[in-house]
Amino acid sequence: MTDRKATVKRDTLETRIEVTVNLDGAGVSNFQTGVPFLDHMVDQIARHGMIDIDIKAEGDLHIDAHHTVEDIGITLGQAITKAVGDRRGIRRYGHAYVPLDEALSRVVVDFSGRPGLEYHIDFPRARIGDFDVDLFREFFQGFVNHALVTLHIDNLRGRNAHHIVETVFKAFGRAVRMALEHDPRMQGIMPSTKGSL
Repeated sequence: MTDRKATVKRDTLETRIEVTVNLDGAGVSNFQTGVPFLDHMVDQIARHGMIDIDIKAEGDLHIDAHHTVEDIGITLGQAITKAVGDRRGIRRYGHAYVPLDEALSRVVVDFSGRPGLEYHIDFPRARIGDFDVDLFREFFQGFVNHALVTLHIDNLRGRNAHHIVETVFKAFGRAVRMALEHDPRMQGIMPSTKGSL
């Protein structure tokens, strides 16, 4: 099994971001982003995905968190793409349902090589603390575009916005973990009838 680690840096006029991932890690995370609620959510990806994630980000937070959140999603997607390599031997598909009290969400992912996002969350309020809930879609869209995955996110029920988004990020972590696991029956085989992803 090859070493599935990668570091990616993104440097723009709006943000400077460095993301390091280990897809076969222990769920250890370290964040310096200036966006504490996003840190809390990405920690769910690390913990439930069993991916070590290190993120250092400096962004134009004096304007708002939009560029920083989106660019973290982009850079995380790039790092995971780089770490997974040509995708031979992985399960490719992953799914998870996660509850938290009254909230329940489902996430399904396909490491297809094609970006596509279906995002269905109706938040009961516009902000969680000072975090704009619209930015979650921007995070996942950035991730999808650069990880080259098809991603379906559905919140099935929930009243508490914090509970809702936490179920989404936990389910996302678990779905990604399943998709990126090595399938012992697919060693060295591309999980596609096309022969490439």
